Amino acid sequence: MSRKSSSDGSDRFQYLQTLVTEFQDTDSEEAKEQVLANLANFAYDPKNMEDLRALQVTDLFLDMLTEENENFVEFGMGGLCNLSMDRECRDLILQSGGIALVTSCLSSRKEEAVLSAITTLMNLTTASSRSEITDPAILQCMLRFSLSESPRLRNLATVFLQDCCTEGQVAHAEQQMQGQHQTAVGIPLPKD
Repeated sequence: MSRKSSSDGSDRFQYLQTLVTEFQDTDSEEAKEQVLANLANFAYDPKNMEDLRALQVTDLFLDMLTEENENFVEFGMGGLCNLSMDRECRDLILQSGGIALVTSCLSSRKEEAVLSAITTLMNLTTASSRSEITDPAILQCMLRFSLSESPRLRNLATVFLQDCCTEGQVAHAEQQMQGQHQTAVGIPLPKD
């Protein structure tokens, strides 16, 4: 039985390696989108984490966050969201300056990318990263999202504020925003 699982692991690595190579070799944006979507789905399964780290898929997903193609950003963000649940992947994202890249996705017009960015920020929160993730600008963004008409966005922003921030931080961000009419208007809300 261990022989079979070793073979399965080897087959899985080969398949993931084929996907990464296909992404690097193809010029077709549609094919790249499909590969990214597949890799993001594989990142959901903890059995694939070691292989995805070995293939540097974390860096691939991070690179996608600065692309103009919104689908690349969405799938890259979704993949990072899945990877960020793994401690080693989380540390790789943090060491690669991922917080700023993930934060930039909060202004995506695609709701899935924004939801993935919020979830990823929550997953990236550690004792050493908390101050960067709870920066007043991010908290103000979450406060605006908490007013969104989208229940998913509104609820996830509320969870972020409750789980990642102190009451004092939230109160301070709210105070900084006083005098401004607070709606989600002005934030390019997702279209999905």
